Amino acid sequence: MAEAADIQGASPAPVRRRWLRRAIVLLAGTPVLAGLIYSPATKAEAAQASSVDVQLVSLAPSAPVKGDTLTIQGTVVNTGPETITEAHVGLRVGPALVDRASIDEAAERNGFRAGTDPGEIDPAHAVKIASLPSKVSQPFTLTIPVNKLELDKDGVYQLGVSLSGVTESRPSEQVLGIERTFLPWQPEAASKRSQLTYAWPLISTTRVTAETGSDELQTPVFLDDSLAEELGPGGRLEQMVTLGKDLPVTWVIDPDLLYTVDAMTKGYRVRTPGGKSVQGKKKAVAEQWLSSLEAAVQGKKVVALPFADPDLASLAHHGKDVSGTLGQLRPATDKAKQAVETVLHVPASTDFSWPVNGAIDPSIVNVATSAGAHNVLTRSDSLMESGALGYTPSAARPIGAGTTAVVADAELSTAFEGDMLNAGNSTLAVQRFLAHSLALNLQKADEQRSFVVTPQRMPTTSQVQTMAAAVRGLQAGRWTQPADLEAAAAAKPDPRAATQVPGAGQYPEDLRKQELPVSAFEKIRTTQNTLDHFKVILAAPERVEIPFGNTTNREMSTSWRGRPDEARLYRDQVQDYLIGLTEKVKVVPKSDATLSGHSATIPVSVQNSLVQDVHDLVLRVKSANPTRLMFGKSGQAEQQVTVQGDHTQTVKFTANATASGPVEVTAQLFTKDGVPYGKARTFTVEATEITPTVMLVIAGGVLLLVLAGIKMYASRKRVAARAAAEESTQQSDESPDTGVQSTDGSGTSETVDR
Repeated sequence: MAEAADIQGASPAPVRRRWLRRAIVLLAGTPVLAGLIYSPATKAEAAQASSVDVQLVSLAPSAPVKGDTLTIQGTVVNTGPETITEAHVGLRVGPALVDRASIDEAAERNGFRAGTDPGEIDPAHAVKIASLPSKVSQPFTLTIPVNKLELDKDGVYQLGVSLSGVTESRPSEQVLGIERTFLPWQPEAASKRSQLTYAWPLISTTRVTAETGSDELQTPVFLDDSLAEELGPGGRLEQMVTLGKDLPVTWVIDPDLLYTVDAMTKGYRVRTPGGKSVQGKKKAVAEQWLSSLEAAVQGKKVVALPFADPDLASLAHHGKDVSGTLGQLRPATDKAKQAVETVLHVPASTDFSWPVNGAIDPSIVNVATSAGAHNVLTRSDSLMESGALGYTPSAARPIGAGTTAVVADAELSTAFEGDMLNAGNSTLAVQRFLAHSLALNLQKADEQRSFVVTPQRMPTTSQVQTMAAAVRGLQAGRWTQPADLEAAAAAKPDPRAATQVPGAGQYPEDLRKQELPVSAFEKIRTTQNTLDHFKVILAAPERVEIPFGNTTNREMSTSWRGRPDEARLYRDQVQDYLIGLTEKVKVVPKSDATLSGHSATIPVSVQNSLVQDVHDLVLRVKSANPTRLMFGKSGQAEQQVTVQGDHTQTVKFTANATASGPVEVTAQLFTKDGVPYGKARTFTVEATEITPTVMLVIAGGVLLLVLAGIKMYASRKRVAARAAAEESTQQSDESPDTGVQSTDGSGTSETVDR
């Protein structure tokens, strides 16, 4: 009587009819009564099977108030073989659903069910369709004042949009197809509203390789240029920023994405299929997106995940036993805070960890908190309630050791994981989300509660748009009020709520199959060991420490889930590239040499093809047979080596031969810690020992050769002189005398022979 009196202006007869209809619907939930009550009802409620696909394209407003007009747009498609005539599209409004389970049950129901589905409202609001041939679609628009829906109390109402008509094989009017959705009805603000936190994730896949340019900025090399598509107009990440800036959400950001986009704004290169790289051309796109994001997060709460969003479950189940692996988490957390504050110029919280799908077990919790986070984002399908409470408790749950499990609602968090590209799916998902949020607030609980939504990490563009539509539907604040993630974690926990972390055996098997294997972490460790060994010889070690340190985090990223082949290839390429760098510092291969004499020097060259200097290297040469060839007083010698970038340094070692014969010599670089560096080079020295006696014999022989040479020279000179004299005599006998008159001082003349 009290509820009837609330309907002002209603005459007793309509009120009685309304109550009778509602009573019939409720009683019809029992199959026996359903048969009795609905058999003589309307002819439209006796369909055997659906032959029409009813699709709802839009429903507005999604959460109406008094005085609104409800507009439902959609399409009906005749999937059957016969033409449908005398058809109409009508609206059916059921009673308020009693709980969240009822919402799920109604959403999963297929086909029209006489006795369960309510009757149509006033036929005056139906849309008539004279004929609908087979395989033909027909759009429709239902426009109905909300006050005609007879929504008599706050709650979630089931809406059914059905097409009724006749066919040749079904000459009587029947319901040939129906689609169900929900209408949340809370026209006035509730006296006690739930706090609702929506996490807005900005996360993408790994795009940056370990390769950098030799320039001062170390220009990064990207795997491809696909990130630009996500950042550009209409792209997934562009929509996240454009739609999220006006929503009351908490931004949950992977700092690696910020570093990657920031690198694009400064210039980047893209790897080509041939292994080379070309200049990236999407700098302007990156600049625009980063500028928009910086504006969007001003004054908002920002949570920074550890750098590259490491896969906590994989670390807990496969990586923790590989030495050095967990040590990567703390640096990843430190880099996270720095990245957000440097790139976006806003403070960021690093006090949250987010395992995949919020699934946890004790080992995951331990790993998640090992880098300093005190809050673990989990989900209600992981931290299960017993059901004894009768309501959904607040998200914050203390689970021991100063750690809080922030339990997101699984139903709300997974609401938009399907194909939201279809407008009908999107509309249904939004209405179901709003219905669950209202049903949560209508649960009987003594205290105000706080709920959290953690959607999929990387929603598609259509999923982002649907998420935004759902959050906008709550902005009127009639049954929820927005709260940030830090507030949700700090909210007063319900002492009766479940706090028992599930055991390892309860971790979902489908998620376990996607985890990084032990071999992945072993490969990461090998790469790290190679890096540690390499950087000690560098004059500027930060040029490799920073890019390879970031790459190590990227190798453990959650984004590799479901892509094992790509992940393995990425790890292999990182290791191969690093090994290639280390091999740029090497002992130059040397040809065999001959050592003649008791003592001589042997040159060995060290080449540095890096752009920076190397130091703290020791070059050691070692004789395989010290009894035949020695360096100094032993079989080996060493010298410190420093080589400038892009130069070669030659080092000379004094060698002593003690016996003749070939000797193998090994030249090897070592770090200052005595660890071998690079490949050892071997070459053969042909040693020849020369004793004093041998030297005396050789000297005597040389002296004899010299004396013989002198004697031969003198003999040849005498022979030549004699030949010249004989020739002169012969010429005198054969030629006439020739005189030259000469006068001496006395005036006497004489003849001189020439």
